[in-house]
Amino acid sequence: MAELRRAVLTGVGTYLPERVVSNDEMAERVETSDEWITERSGIRQRHFAGPHESAAFMGAAAARGALEMAGVAGAAVGAIILATSTPDQSFPATAVHVQAALGAMNAFAFDLAAACSGFIYALSVADGMIRAGQVENVLVIGSEVYSRILNFADRGTCVLFGDGAGAVLLQARAVAADGPGILSTHLHADGTQAEILYVDGAVGQPDRPGHLVMNGREVFRQAVSLLAGAVSEALAANGLRAEDIDWLVPHQANRRIIEGVGRKIGIPPERVVVTLERHANTSAASIPLALGQAVGDGRIKPGQLVLLEALGGGLTWGSALVRM
Repeated sequence: MAELRRAVLTGVGTYLPERVVSNDEMAERVETSDEWITERSGIRQRHFAGPHESAAFMGAAAARGALEMAGVAGAAVGAIILATSTPDQSFPATAVHVQAALGAMNAFAFDLAAACSGFIYALSVADGMIRAGQVENVLVIGSEVYSRILNFADRGTCVLFGDGAGAVLLQARAVAADGPGILSTHLHADGTQAEILYVDGAVGQPDRPGHLVMNGREVFRQAVSLLAGAVSEALAANGLRAEDIDWLVPHQANRRIIEGVGRKIGIPPERVVVTLERHANTSAASIPLALGQAVGDGRIKPGQLVLLEALGGGLTWGSALVRM
């Protein structure tokens, strides 16, 4: 049987800021309660970054964990793709600071902005580079400091987000058709829906640095159908059914969205990785954080089929199917 060149996930690493912020602590800052937040989102706590915990700092820490698991040195990395909506600077890219921190001086590095879908987008770009033979080892990172763009006068959004970073190492491998690696990725966007989830400013506007703005009701309405469609697309592209999937690792935005997608596509709750109770919505970092936890605690095992999906501002959304 002929072998295929695939991007195989060989390492995963995570980083969460030192400061843990409970719902009760949030209730001291805005008019809300633990019960209100938990009932509507499933979130009980989140992590907020300290002054030293930038997107680059957290991304580098997560990347070190991925490299350590894979047994790969920084010098062997050929590319670093960092998905973030909260970069340290408008330029240079946060990814180049990670490159320097890792001593990955043989890698090219760049940021990718697709909001909460950023990790799926970055995974797809890395997969294409590896399949094309452009690079052998790629670090894909999601790192976010949303606490710095939250409007704490808006209780409907500020309680939903947290900070953190997750990373995976993808390595080019020749494998059999039923072997490990990224099987397919599926990306979408709809700019006509940009006004339902956005930041009302930019790094380059000192008088308007920007806060996150979200129409939660409309995002929820769009999310379940679009995410279920992206998941079904991945299954169809690979000739699979929902029962063939070992684990669904969704973007950790809201428990109701996660449960709604699971019901719509027929994946039961016991095969869905959920971490938002402890992490909240960490945007582009949420999937690798959840993946890292499930790999670390032994739920996700080599050979299993893992389906990833996310939706974010743009709107952007997508899915990826990976055999571990």
